[in-house]
Amino acid sequence: MTEELQSFFDYISASPTAPHAAAETVARLGAAGYEALREDTPWQLVMGGKYYVVRGAAVIAFRLPSELPCGAMMVAAHGDSPSFALTPSGSAVSGKYTRLTVEKYGGMLSATWLDRPLSVAGVIAVRGANGAVETKPVKLDRDMAVIPSVAIHMNRNANENASYNPAVDMQPLWGGKDAASLLAVIADEAGVAAEDILSHRLWLYNRQAPTLLGAEGEFIGSARLDDLACAFTALEAFLKATETAAMPLYALFDNEEVGSATRGGAGSDFLDNVLRRICEVLGMNEEERQCFEARSFLVSADNAHAVHPNHPEYADPQHAPEMNGGVVVKYNANCRYVTDAEGGAVFAEICRRAGVPTQVYCNRPDIPGGSTLGCIAVSHMGVRAADIGLAQLAMHSCFETMGSRDIAFMIRALTAFYGTALGVDDRGNVCLI
Repeated sequence: MTEELQSFFDYISASPTAPHAAAETVARLGAAGYEALREDTPWQLVMGGKYYVVRGAAVIAFRLPSELPCGAMMVAAHGDSPSFALTPSGSAVSGKYTRLTVEKYGGMLSATWLDRPLSVAGVIAVRGANGAVETKPVKLDRDMAVIPSVAIHMNRNANENASYNPAVDMQPLWGGKDAASLLAVIADEAGVAAEDILSHRLWLYNRQAPTLLGAEGEFIGSARLDDLACAFTALEAFLKATETAAMPLYALFDNEEVGSATRGGAGSDFLDNVLRRICEVLGMNEEERQCFEARSFLVSADNAHAVHPNHPEYADPQHAPEMNGGVVVKYNANCRYVTDAEGGAVFAEICRRAGVPTQVYCNRPDIPGGSTLGCIAVSHMGVRAADIGLAQLAMHSCFETMGSRDIAFMIRALTAFYGTALGVDDRGNVCLI
């Protein structure tokens, strides 16, 4: 177990939900000397300063160089993962049992959530002093619930093209009919009165600890690898990178798994507002700000599909990344990924200079794939961009698998990315500085 892998495992364990991932990211930024900014107060920035700003479960951090930056080198990942979100009531008695009441968050592999010890985490909003509404993180750090399968004796077709109705099959068992309600348990855990909980944002989470798998520990098995692997490696690279003429920026967005069209998602004005405020505080006029943007680059970092050992036919034969094969650059003809010829070339060249292997991913033409936050984010800006990730299996499962060596590859690649600045020659061609 390397120090980087142990730090990654600690990051995952501290991040059962997107709000917890944001809090863990902020804790690591704070330990590295980054100063908190607030959106509702004026900013005082100094050259060489290190800052972060939080909006809900989204975090943007940046570091100013010693002189006016020529542009920004940005990496964006997301902290949310497919799960089951608790409804406002949280739990209800149903016949002889008490069940949690949940609905799907994102597109998960439902069967992988069955017959596992699960628990609940997220944030609650409570009544504070003088009319304030305070948010508190909460995490039930013990096995609390299970979604039980129906026995094969009662459903003889269970192994044949099974389907799962979230309102019927996926409601977790919480306790007997006289069990304490979820909100009562949450209130006790948070040290507040149940009647003071005004609202909540809670999810089920898999408590199984990350682990090394494989004959030589070459794989990682864990919940939430998509997309905490990229969130962690991008953060590590951001903190390690040396100064250049550009401004390094790290973004951790929320709600990518449900479309990003939220206050803390990549479809919001969060990143655009942060960049505009930085430029304004640094004294740039509008034309200078647009020049700054044109010399900026965004890496959208979200995991990619590895070729499956049992089903290689699902991969395009010419573009089938393998775990531990290095960083994956993702392309899609219909722009589900943001990588274009220029963006892909820039990132691949940075990796080549850093000695990091790269792979290329395309969906098999007759199997539509997913999308990432990349195209959504750059639609607000004129920056160059590329979509990248690390190859993994069982994406959107309750327990996923990826290559253990790829963590170091991604940290090295993104550290090199943050250690690069973009220039533009007199013909408009991008140059690496």
